[in-house]
Amino acid sequence: MTLAEELAQKWRSRLVADCPNESPATRESIIRWLLGKDVERFESLTKNELEIAWQAMDYRYRILRQRYLGVTQERAYRNLMTRLGSLVMLRNKIRTWVALSRDRQRAVVDVLQEVIQELLNSDRYLQQQVAWIAQCTKNSRLWNALLLAATEEYCLRPIRNQPLILYRFVNYLRRSGRGGITQVPTGDLVRLVSEEVVPDDTDNPVSLLDTQAIAQYQEAQVQEEQQAARNSVKEKFENYLEEQLGPDAVRWLHLYLQGKSQEAIARALNKPVNDVYRLREKISYHAIRVFAIKLQPELVASWLETSLKEHHFGLTPTEWQQFWETLSPVQRQILDLVKAGKSFDAIASELKMKTTQVMGEWSKLYLAAQDLRSAS
Repeated sequence: MTLAEELAQKWRSRLVADCPNESPATRESIIRWLLGKDVERFESLTKNELEIAWQAMDYRYRILRQRYLGVTQERAYRNLMTRLGSLVMLRNKIRTWVALSRDRQRAVVDVLQEVIQELLNSDRYLQQQVAWIAQCTKNSRLWNALLLAATEEYCLRPIRNQPLILYRFVNYLRRSGRGGITQVPTGDLVRLVSEEVVPDDTDNPVSLLDTQAIAQYQEAQVQEEQQAARNSVKEKFENYLEEQLGPDAVRWLHLYLQGKSQEAIARALNKPVNDVYRLREKISYHAIRVFAIKLQPELVASWLETSLKEHHFGLTPTEWQQFWETLSPVQRQILDLVKAGKSFDAIASELKMKTTQVMGEWSKLYLAAQDLRSAS
């Protein structure tokens, strides 16, 4: 039984207990929606990542069950508007904008409806959810419930400790341009307004055009991806070391990453210092010449930002030009084919070489690039 099947079975048991009035077809549709389109991804997740994935599904399910499942479509839509309208910061921003606009009769819910509609029409993630939900169920009532639950979960995702819907409202302001200088009504005076406002319940000003927040969020996302890549490399390298060199090599790696000296590592492992130095040499050889180049090149290169396709082996444009000029025609062909996404086997077939020869040339190229990078 695959992990996806095991998760589906857990959800079946839970839905039978939580939603006995729903039909089996409805419960299966909900399970399919919760698991997502790419169920094979569960097989590659670590134990911690799998726990996070389960928590995310549970969070979505609780949103669905609490506000949208088993109620009329009108009531479900009101529940979404009420939930998002209850966000204090968002409500204050909308009220401030309405007060400064020409149409002061508009309610918070009216503006919120426009923002949500714009999201559904233009946001790529929500459009993907619409398509996926359509594959999960043909029942219009369930389709509506799943879409509203997905919309709420997406709108409440935190960005710099603020819900995503807050920043989508800022984007809405930019695109709408109402009350702005670009739409000056004939005969009306132009009023200049500061981009910062002070909500009623705080003394801290709030920017209506908080572009820095989005940039900081994107930077944080990059850092999270790098940390995830680092953890993935570390875990796979530990497994590789244990298979090739034994548990002492894994313990050495843990202590080394903690900043311990070779002498301190020797004491912790209860081994002579010379043995520890020899162990270090073995680990270095496997790390650079086997694991990083032959077994997991994409994983390590992505972590170190030394991939050929995205980072030119981590070389600057000047260094890359210098490196390129030293290559033979065959080496240049190999690099071009690797950039094109060809496997070592495919490259060997195209260049009429053995796969081991291609891998050997690739090792030389990678190490030469890293030597040039280190020397600069």
